[in-house]
Amino acid sequence: MSVSHTEGTFDMLAKTMAGLEDILCKELEALGASDIKPGRRMVAFKGDKRLLYKANVHLRTALRVLVPIDQFEATNADELYEHLHNDVNWGDFLEPNSSFAFDTVVYSDVFTHSKFVAYRAKDAVSDFFREHADRRPNVAVSDPDVRFHVHIADTVVTLALDSSGESLHKRGYRVAQGPAPISEVLAAGILMRAGWDDSCVLLDPMCGSGTFLTEAALMAAHVPPGIFRDHFAFERWLDFDRALLDEVLEEWDEVEPKHKIYGSDINPKAIAIARANIQRAGVQKYIDLNVCPIDAYTLDSRPADTGLIVMNPPYGERMRPESVEGLYGSIGSTLKHAFSGWKAWIISSGQEGFDAVGLKQSVRQELYNGSIPCELRGYELFAGKRDEHLQELSDAGELTPVEERGSFYREQEDFRRSMTGYRKDDQTFDSDRERRPHRSGKPYGKRPAGDGERLEDRPRRFERRPYRDRDGEQSEDRPRRFERRPYRDRDGEQSEDRPHRFERRPYRDRDGEQSEDRPRRFERRPGGEGFRHRRSDRRDDRQPAFRAKLGDDDRHERRPRRYGDREERPRSFRPRRREKDSEE
Repeated sequence: MSVSHTEGTFDMLAKTMAGLEDILCKELEALGASDIKPGRRMVAFKGDKRLLYKANVHLRTALRVLVPIDQFEATNADELYEHLHNDVNWGDFLEPNSSFAFDTVVYSDVFTHSKFVAYRAKDAVSDFFREHADRRPNVAVSDPDVRFHVHIADTVVTLALDSSGESLHKRGYRVAQGPAPISEVLAAGILMRAGWDDSCVLLDPMCGSGTFLTEAALMAAHVPPGIFRDHFAFERWLDFDRALLDEVLEEWDEVEPKHKIYGSDINPKAIAIARANIQRAGVQKYIDLNVCPIDAYTLDSRPADTGLIVMNPPYGERMRPESVEGLYGSIGSTLKHAFSGWKAWIISSGQEGFDAVGLKQSVRQELYNGSIPCELRGYELFAGKRDEHLQELSDAGELTPVEERGSFYREQEDFRRSMTGYRKDDQTFDSDRERRPHRSGKPYGKRPAGDGERLEDRPRRFERRPYRDRDGEQSEDRPRRFERRPYRDRDGEQSEDRPHRFERRPYRDRDGEQSEDRPRRFERRPGGEGFRHRRSDRRDDRQPAFRAKLGDDDRHERRPRRYGDREERPRSFRPRRREKDSEE
């Protein structure tokens, strides 16, 4: 069933990164969206054409905005083709001289290849225009006039129009980048998660290409992130309203931020790249950049007494394992000693780095930086011990209840109680909470019952099933898995006395006489008790008896040959005498 896609109020979908769905919901609520429903890496909402344009221009944590136009079920590729070819009026979205493309996302056992789905959808569009027009639109992989999105979950197919075109994380202000830059959408989401609202100073001591700094400045100055884009995909739609888009682009006023934003990096080239991006965004007057390693900050050199720190230190393939501990250890030491009174947020991958920081986090969340699984941790930095700091906040009435701070502290407390060696007597339970009774009906406890059974003994998780023979008869006597077969001799007689498997035959000498005294198989050669001739490859390790046969140069001495009374070594080659000489 097709629906009108931009008339009145219609359904829309905003796609985002995993972990940022709740932040995107707040953004949509601020824009005036209705019927907001978060999902997995997406948020569904309703609105009109003005809201569609505003969502593309103002949303900071959205990757793209889709407009669903049809939803149906298909159990194979032929049903998919037939529905797209017969039940969708492609003339409402395309002209014969335009171009189009399909993006497909498949989560199904029926459709196992996303490109095959795109091919079948393309065939349906081409065949539709062959039947209803003289020509068909072209397929353009890059920069098409209209981009469609096909999402398949099991057998449910959703066809939607992509109103954004290129991903919304491509703001348009990045002119250069360093190694492994963080996504603009993820950076904006982290800043919102950290509570950045221009109420304090912000510092990124490892700014890299300046993504955190630029996004923070745009948020503080109320500058829409989509203002730098050249175009959106909805500008090529048949029902595009240029006047309405111009009104949306003029519905914002830049304000002067209240606090300065600071960025530093140990690499001068990174600072140059960050400065170029910041100037392209037009927020250079709000940001102060300098070349400085993180361990150079002190209490005297920090920008303010309180503030917010966000950083994306190197991790993953950019770091060798032996360098992780040194870098992250320096980060933790600097945060603790130079930034007491501040709040810090770090995104990184791998437990080793966070362990090296050595600080206890107050917030923890799993995120993805591209395809790399990461973790975002928030720290409250203070001087002294944590218990004293919490007591000061409690006395001042600024301590947030555990229920409002999330489940992290409760999880840590449960983990602490379950640790091996933890005294069970110290485990306290709520007085108004009754313990769930045991499924066996017996009360919990440690004192033995009257029959000697302990009351806290639980039944075995897997009870031993009774044995049943081949006829189905139940018995408690389980036979041996392999019965021992009775022994039969060569004549077939059955006997319980099984002979030794290999009987030792009696010894008979050469004369045929039988004897129990079997001679040794190998008689010991003379040469002394325990003497064993050993031949070594090294001449220095040869036996003394063998060494005596060698000469001074460790070579074998040849016995001289006797020729009458003379002893001489024969020549290796003597010429044969000719017959003529022998006759003479």
